[in-house]
Amino acid sequence: MHWLMQRPVRLVPIGFGTTILIGTLVLMLPWATGQQRHTPFVTAFFTAASAVSVTGLAVVDTPNYWNDFGLVVITVLTQVGGLGILAGATLIILVVSHRLGLRNRLLVQAETAEFGLGDVRRLLFRIAAISLAVEATIAVILTLRLWVRYDYAFGEALWAGVFHAVQAFNNGGFALYTDGLIGLSSDAWLILPMAFGALIGGLGFPALFEAIRGWRHPAGWSVATKLTLWGSAALLMAGFLALLAAEWSNPYTLGIRPWPDKLLAAFAQNAFFRTGGFNVINIEALGEEGIPVIIALMFIGGGSASTAGGIKVSTFFLLAFVIWAELRGEPDVTVRHRRVATASQRQAVTVALLGVALVVAGTVTLILLTEGVPHHFALFEVTSAFSTAGLSLGLARDLPASGQIVLIALMYIGRVGSLTLGSALALNTRRRLYRYPEEQPLVG
Repeated sequence: MHWLMQRPVRLVPIGFGTTILIGTLVLMLPWATGQQRHTPFVTAFFTAASAVSVTGLAVVDTPNYWNDFGLVVITVLTQVGGLGILAGATLIILVVSHRLGLRNRLLVQAETAEFGLGDVRRLLFRIAAISLAVEATIAVILTLRLWVRYDYAFGEALWAGVFHAVQAFNNGGFALYTDGLIGLSSDAWLILPMAFGALIGGLGFPALFEAIRGWRHPAGWSVATKLTLWGSAALLMAGFLALLAAEWSNPYTLGIRPWPDKLLAAFAQNAFFRTGGFNVINIEALGEEGIPVIIALMFIGGGSASTAGGIKVSTFFLLAFVIWAELRGEPDVTVRHRRVATASQRQAVTVALLGVALVVAGTVTLILLTEGVPHHFALFEVTSAFSTAGLSLGLARDLPASGQIVLIALMYIGRVGSLTLGSALALNTRRRLYRYPEEQPLVG
């Protein structure tokens, strides 16, 4: 255990991996399925990885294949994955020892990305309080709506409300209906709470805390919070307009709906594009014009230290500022009168390029493992897995076991994070006390 304590960030991939394996074993039990049969290892492994990584991709019909016990397991795995293995472990440490040492403070920051050491105890309680409050609010609204409007029995409505509330806030994407949320897509009382839950969960705790604390003075927000909040708003609007333009006349998605339902479905589906995982329209019937936009939105993902995946909104817009500064010949990258540290710029470039490399490698591998699959289908599924978006064009369930293993690996890496995984595997990080002579190689 000495090697583990020397580099505590290694607990991030180990914690998620262990939880996935435990979930796999439980889902393989015969009493987790409606048919009372043993689930194949790859199917259980895929479902557990999808739940813990809060992706929502499925290779079986979730409501019909799994029974209540199996669905409860999926709910628990989603909740654990959303809050983070390390956040949960540190909460247990709080209960047992009533104190946190410096090493444990560093542990939880690997998952929450809190700036500075700060008060980790207060941070963790805030995370738990906000998560439960948002989930409880969504669950109450959904339960009452299903009970009153759709004549569900109260117990059935409560279960559906809690299940979808957990999935929404944690950006999980599993649903209790075979067609996802398509059958409920015209009911704003059901769709909007889940859409806003996914948006809140996808902002990230650091940005959310700072926005709540300084809501009266947004000009004083940090660069990271500004990039996350304003960037998310810009992507939400751009995606909404792009989806409306691409699918307005498509009879299989938005075309046959009255215009108020078109606006509602387009807004909600766009909110779920960047990692929410729910489908409000038939994703498999999307026109080719809209697929590149959706792939881009999934790849960008949500906020840092959130339940969302992707390269993160702040990374994407920071790179945009880097490019703009370079085109203008500026010596520094500035965002709203703040100079961005060179280390942050390098991290953004690293995260983005690693993400591109993983998506390209995964797409090529998937194409090689399957015959006759359209390349854009493979790219869509791989991007969805890496960004933990959970949307599918129907390819995932038809893949051979080897192809599903590729998607499992991408979901795991996408949730753990490229830099976190790289830090966990690194043996040492040293600061040099000297610098080499500088050169400027030709670029371009």
